[in-house]
Amino acid sequence: MSKRGEKTQAEVLAILRRHRRPLSAYDVLGELRESNPKIAPTTIYRALSALTERGRVHRLESLNAFIACQGDRHHHAYILSICDDCGAVEESVAPDLLKALSSIAGRSGFAPTRHVIEVHGLCASCGFAQVPA
Repeated sequence: MSKRGEKTQAEVLAILRRHRRPLSAYDVLGELRESNPKIAPTTIYRALSALTERGRVHRLESLNAFIACQGDRHHHAYILSICDDCGAVEESVAPDLLKALSSIAGRSGFAPTRHVIEVHGLCASCGFAQVPA
């Protein structure tokens, strides 16, 4: 990887960590264009792809967005709980659940290569705010 590629990945990861909420590739691009007006969308997609492969970033399939990994187990499959009100994302790891899913899928000869588990709902703060007094 080139020094430029490493620098771009570090900048993308810093942006995602700073915002602490899901961002689209174009959100990241917009922020990077403030300091580098000629940066291309493909550069951002390459950086996000590399960071996702390394387990440093999660792609939220249902939102077509990305968020920095919050944990230190970068190569485990995560369950991502996404608040539909405030956009907060929580990471959880449930190895037994993932083994069970792989086993169920494997019964028909299917060989899972990755798991993407997203759960939408309300976080504790938003759910509490909507409970009638």
